[in-house]
Amino acid sequence: MVSRLLILHQPERTTARGMAYLTRQLKRGYDLPGRPFTAGRLHSSFHHLGDYADLPPRLVGKAIEAAASVAMAPFEVTFDRVATFKGRKGDRPLVLRGGDALVALQAAIGDAMAAVGLKAFVNANFTPHITLLRGDGIVEEQMVRAFDWTVREFILVNSLVGQGKYVELGRWSLAA
Repeated sequence: MVSRLLILHQPERTTARGMAYLTRQLKRGYDLPGRPFTAGRLHSSFHHLGDYADLPPRLVGKAIEAAASVAMAPFEVTFDRVATFKGRKGDRPLVLRGGDALVALQAAIGDAMAAVGLKAFVNANFTPHITLLRGDGIVEEQMVRAFDWTVREFILVNSLVGQGKYVELGRWSLAA
């Protein structure tokens, strides 16, 4: 089993359900192949800290240390466009775009990671998005109904690759 260590943000539950519904509509409307992500798996990844057969405890500890040092007030975010990102055949992600307000949080987490020696894992090319499904269809960028919510936290997870499961390793609230 492969573990993927990620720092991410998940939308509020009701919002995620709306995103999952939109995904089903797009899948039908564009006859898209691929399996939609469930509402509970929808997220925006800030940093990917690698794939491992066994999670390195020291790395997890450093990630927790970095995350605990992030100080930022909650903020509003909006995702309002869909598009297909480039990818290899059969693995082109259909994504929800927007969320530009997430850039500041992603950068703050990256700065905290660099401060504890995890600079090699800092994602310098962050494009806020939420992957809705992976498949082989192509949807040109277009506006959709806006999904708005308040970002109040971020999470460190062990994503069990191929199993569609997240094991939460830590959760940090944003505070004013």
